[in-house]
Amino acid sequence: MARLWTEGFAVGVLLSTVAACGRTPTPGVARGKALFDACVPCHGAQGAGNRALAAPAIAGLPQWYVQAQLENFQAGRRGGAPFDTTGIRMKSMSWALDLPGDVASVAAYVATLPPANPAPALTGDAQAGRTTFEVCAACHGPEGRGNEAVHAPPLAGQGDWYLLAQLHKFRAGWRGADTADLWGQAMRPNALMLDDAAMTNVVAYIQTLR
Repeated sequence: MARLWTEGFAVGVLLSTVAACGRTPTPGVARGKALFDACVPCHGAQGAGNRALAAPAIAGLPQWYVQAQLENFQAGRRGGAPFDTTGIRMKSMSWALDLPGDVASVAAYVATLPPANPAPALTGDAQAGRTTFEVCAACHGPEGRGNEAVHAPPLAGQGDWYLLAQLHKFRAGWRGADTADLWGQAMRPNALMLDDAAMTNVVAYIQTLR
């Protein structure tokens, strides 16, 4: 009888373990922190970014924005251009968030990290860029803090090299060209109006908003 009880107990433990392994993890910041381990090699443990890997600072970005961009990568609305190697890399990474709630969870965790505010790395005419930024302010706000209502992310505190790279991507059609990316399409015409000097200058002005 004791042997039967022991065997029955062992089977019960095994079944409970299998059930636990198959259970979907609970979404939330704790789950997002665990998932963020996969982001660390490029974005850093504190989400401060790594210019050498073309990985932007993401710490402190609002959850709604991070989640929207991860969903864009997963759906191929970003990272689909053949020469956008960094976008393609990020698109591949986004596919690892394959369980319900994973995207929202990692976005929620990223939003809890203190903003990195990377130091400026480029040189431009901030005064000239101020005039150009008047157009940007309509969506991103006069202080570059962003506006969820129009899906405009915060710009202040982001690395200048990354902002410049994204303007080039919008202008080249590597970003914001997919018809399903409605907010990216809204941004692209603004980038098309800027030449290289204007892009560098407006990014230099954005650095003064930190």
